[in-house]
Amino acid sequence: MVNISGEIKFKTARSGGKGGQNVNKVETMAEGYWDINSSAYYTTEEKKRISEKLSNKINSEGKLVVKSQVHRSQLENKQEVIKKLQNFILKSLKENKKRKPTKPSKASQIKRIEAKVKTGTLKKERKKIDYEA
Repeated sequence: MVNISGEIKFKTARSGGKGGQNVNKVETMAEGYWDINSSAYYTTEEKKRISEKLSNKINSEGKLVVKSQVHRSQLENKQEVIKKLQNFILKSLKENKKRKPTKPSKASQIKRIEAKVKTGTLKKERKKIDYEA
């Protein structure tokens, strides 16, 4: 895992919600901005994959934006932002396994057809009986 904490620019603001005087006076909410394209830790391919997977979290300037206001201290929120960013990057770089198409087994095919026949006979038995025929 690459430590990108040196490349993250932080902005702080007052948190919302409950908290009384602490919320009203202290800027505890931390917002982290990481410029993907100017990062020295990742290759252009990796940067492209990160940009594609996390496009909904990237602003118009091409920076990945994450914020945290769960903790009462600014330092803890900054650490939370770093942790979130690293998790997002790890998930976006993880390659998904390719699906191997499989055929249904002979037993499952027979089972499916038997179930179809059973429901068909059930529906036939529900019909009204025609005594004139």
